[in-house]
Amino acid sequence: MDDVSWLLPVFILIIIVLAAALLWQMGARSQTPRKLANGNAPAIGTQWQSVSFTSHGSKLEGWLLQPASDALTREGLAPLIVIAHGWGSNRTRVLRYARPIYEAGFAVWMYDARSHGDSDSISAPSALMFRDDVLAAVEAAKQLRGIDPNRISVLGHSLGGFGALLALDQGMKVSAVVTDSMPVRFETMMKSELRRKKLPIFPLAYLIPKIWLIRARISRTQFKEASIPLVLAKRAGFSEAGRTPVLMIHAKGDDFISAEDLMKLKGELPEGLVKTLFVSGTGHSQSEQDPVFWESVMPFLINNNA
Repeated sequence: MDDVSWLLPVFILIIIVLAAALLWQMGARSQTPRKLANGNAPAIGTQWQSVSFTSHGSKLEGWLLQPASDALTREGLAPLIVIAHGWGSNRTRVLRYARPIYEAGFAVWMYDARSHGDSDSISAPSALMFRDDVLAAVEAAKQLRGIDPNRISVLGHSLGGFGALLALDQGMKVSAVVTDSMPVRFETMMKSELRRKKLPIFPLAYLIPKIWLIRARISRTQFKEASIPLVLAKRAGFSEAGRTPVLMIHAKGDDFISAEDLMKLKGELPEGLVKTLFVSGTGHSQSEQDPVFWESVMPFLINNNA
């Protein structure tokens, strides 16, 4: 009888290779955001124009909305709010923020991050991509005609807010940052995205992040440095002290990114380093529907862009 003892290790090796290939495919799938096309021009009563810019060689598409009044304009230059959307979203979906901002006298600049909306796609989007795209958007905004380059702030939803805070540690100079429904930790966004993709949390939440890092070519050092608590401790605070004022908002009943992330962060940071606000609501994209949201956001933006 032929010796077939070699078959077992070969069989085990084949199983391991197939399992690794399946895991890699799951990682690639979870790292591919849905790409939603934008609608027509913003249906709000102000002048607007389409503007494109580049981020790491990719073309990004955006909308520039002119302010409804010159209440905040100085020497012909208006302050501007950059609105950054989150994972799997686009600029159309964050138009919900626009009206109170432009009616107060701000210009509004919103764009599609790479691999979103009408912007170019890349093979491995990541949180650091959102960071770099916010940086590029702010620099592009400073070159826009009629915009005061010294009075630019960022409002970021979800991963757009995450990227905006990371951008502070890369030298982004803005008057203020507002985050809405933002995940504070990588593991939070990973688990949330796995749920959205209907993939099992265990063990994928522990294995797939490694695939994300490899595919996005993010080193372990870069990963460790992209820590929201560390960035806020270094960069957030009063503008008089050379820091950036930060307001972080979350809906108490957010059913996608739990408000517990921000509650825990609030307890970790020194008193008064950042402002926090918890509003009513159960959705991930409904914070602005609570009147308390705008009662806090508009004075914060106006005071820090005065």
